[in-house]
This record gives sequence, C-alpha cells and structure tokens, in this order.
Amino acid sequence: MSIEFPEAYIIAQQMHRELIGKQVAACILSNCTKLQNLGFINMYISDFERLCRKTVEVILCRGNVIRVKFSSAMNLILAPEYGGIILFNKTDSPIPEKFHLKLSFTDQTAVTVTLTGMGVIHALADDELSHSYLFKRDFSQTASPMDTDFTFDNFSKALLDKNVNLKTALVGKDAVVVGLGNSAFQDVLYRAGIHPKQKASELTEVERHKLYDAIRLMVEQRLQLGGKTHFIDFYGRHGEYEPVMGHSMASKLCRVCGTEVVKLSLGGGHCYICPDCQK
Repeated sequence: MSIEFPEAYIIAQQMHRELIGKQVAACILSNCTKLQNLGFINMYISDFERLCRKTVEVILCRGNVIRVKFSSAMNLILAPEYGGIILFNKTDSPIPEKFHLKLSFTDQTAVTVTLTGMGVIHALADDELSHSYLFKRDFSQTASPMDTDFTFDNFSKALLDKNVNLKTALVGKDAVVVGLGNSAFQDVLYRAGIHPKQKASELTEVERHKLYDAIRLMVEQRLQLGGKTHFIDFYGRHGEYEPVMGHSMASKLCRVCGTEVVKLSLGGGHCYICPDCQK
C-alpha cells in the first residue's frame, strides 16, 4: 500500500509529538541485504550508527518524504512510497518480529521501520542530502499540498505550462505538486470529473479549479480519517479513508451515475475511471 502525502504527513506529525528531544542509544538493521543492494537502505550499519548519541531536533514532511533531523547535522530520511510501516514502541510494548531498522532511545522507547515495497531508509549527513533522489524531488521548489504557496493561481499556471497528460503533470519527478501517487491521482480526477488522458495545458479554467479543489478535499479528508484503510500509522492504527476511485472499484458501478468502472493503461501502469463521468 502506497504512502502518499497525507499518510506521510500523519506519521511525521505523530513522530514530532513523540520523538523531539529523544537521544538515540542504538541502531539495528535486520533482514535488509536485498534492499541494501538495491540502494533502498544504506549499505553499512556504520552509516546508521552515526545517529547514536544524537538528539531528535525536528521532523519535517514534504511530498512523500519524512526528514528526521538530528543534532550534529545528521538526518534519517524515510520514504516508504510503495508501502511501509513506521511504528513507535513504548517501553512496555512489544517490538515487531520483522523490521528493517530499529532505533532505540535512551528512555527505552524505540522506532521500527519496515519497507513492504520500494522506498528508502537512509541515514545522511546534511552535506549528503543532495545524494538522495527522493529528498531532492520532494524537498524542492515544487509545491506540496499543505504549503501556503499551493494556491489555485500557482497550480493553474504550472498546469498550463505542462503540455503532457495529467498523470505526468500530477505524479512523478516532473509533477507540478509533490506527494500524489497513482492512488491519489485516480481519486482526484474522478472527483473532478476529468479524463486522465487529457493534457494539462488544455484544461479549461473551470476544470483546473475542479482539479485543485479535488486535491485539497482529498488531502483534507484523508488527514481527518487517519489515512487510507490499509495504512498503519505511528501507533499501529489503521486509517479509515476509502478512495472514491481506484483498483477497489474494478468492475463496480460508479456511485454517481451507475456506469461500470473501467481500467485504462496509462503511463506504464493502470488506472480506473468512470467512462461517463470522466470524459
């Protein structure tokens, strides 16, 4: 299950509430050789041991990426984009049997991080952050949905400058907003009543307004409901948000018009639409 902006933001806020001021006592890597070989996790435990005796100063989130900033210019970059679980373990709570990284703190609490799909768990010094593709992509000048400069005017202008289909304009490294994955993309386009193969630069002002409003509403509802239903937050709780469009709607009827939902091939993947509502 993908971790998109709303879920990453929820975890970052919960981590900030629990971890500020804590000092790392120990780091353990487990069951992650394959992920290390793929570059998803630092190759050496010594990279993570640089976090030991460092104190959590602030936790930030942009797009799908969480930055845990420590003292002495150290960082833990977490981006479980295609699935992951980040859990807070209190002094009296059991540690999960399987994890990839465990950070133990001097107060006997701990955090475990597990990737269930593609993503990253990287310990990086400040001067190494430029080596991280995901950090550079999301901690960039591109707007994130909670930014004050994510306004309709800025969003509209960015769309008009993109002579590409909407998936390319909204998802991936060249998107006009960071933090939207394929799940959010299908959700907001259905809400806006727009076909995913339309070009961003050809949208009318009314369509751009509908799309902007759909993004804001989707993010707001997912934050209020604790993320998507398959998402597990920092405390082990499942979210309650059910996407209005996506693979869960395969062969079902559109809840607005009753037309059967269909699957389309797009941008090297698939998406689901209502062929009547999204023309």
